[in-house]
Amino acid sequence: MALHASNAGYWAALLSVLAMIAIVAVRYLLASGGFALATRSARPGLYRGLNQQIRREIGWSLASAAIYGLPAGIVAWGWQAHGWTRIYTDIGAFPLWWLPVSLLVYLFVHDTWFYWTHRAMHEPRLFRIAHAVHHASRPPTAWAAMAFHPVEAVTGAIVVPALVFLVPIHIGVLGCVLAIMTIMGVTNHMGWEMFPRFIVRSGLGGALITASHHQLHHDWYRCNYGLYFRFWDRVCGTDRGLAAEGWDKT
Repeated sequence: MALHASNAGYWAALLSVLAMIAIVAVRYLLASGGFALATRSARPGLYRGLNQQIRREIGWSLASAAIYGLPAGIVAWGWQAHGWTRIYTDIGAFPLWWLPVSLLVYLFVHDTWFYWTHRAMHEPRLFRIAHAVHHASRPPTAWAAMAFHPVEAVTGAIVVPALVFLVPIHIGVLGCVLAIMTIMGVTNHMGWEMFPRFIVRSGLGGALITASHHQLHHDWYRCNYGLYFRFWDRVCGTDRGLAAEGWDKT
């Protein structure tokens, strides 16, 4: 009886992992594909001659999807089968003010982890081993958001799954975290600025990362390391501002 239960648990966990891999892969294809189509309309010819690079970006990204899906699937199974995490579904379980606060906590912790691991990836040995894969996209396209070497993909895949064991979060807010992560990852790489100038050059734009900010990282490498916020770049003196106006129209 115990053996049967153990086998059932194994297959349930495996199915959860496979489902999450599929979800992450489809999410990537839909988001990157959607913004690639938007690029074709808004900036015709911007990706001209980059077909081989794009195929490489898609290949690395789908491999990364498998790596991201593994811990996510185990966490999803553990949450549903054993209640392991601090994910909750009852909106009244915590005060309503915790909903936006938990969103900011997750984004800030993720951004902090990303900033420091990203800087580490630019150390010569780690760059050669892993991060060079991502920077092979010159210029980056909407398909490059998850184009990581497996070593780098592992560092990105563990953050949110680890946080759900530590910080309470409503399932809907967790969905918002994942949506923001996906959209900002894609739009920051697509090679043009989708936000109007008055937003990018405003106080809000000075706090958040958009394509105008991240493009300089791909141009100059040792600057603008953040994912969502410019906080750590400013504190650590690695913020080099925004790309020159018109960079996305050449």
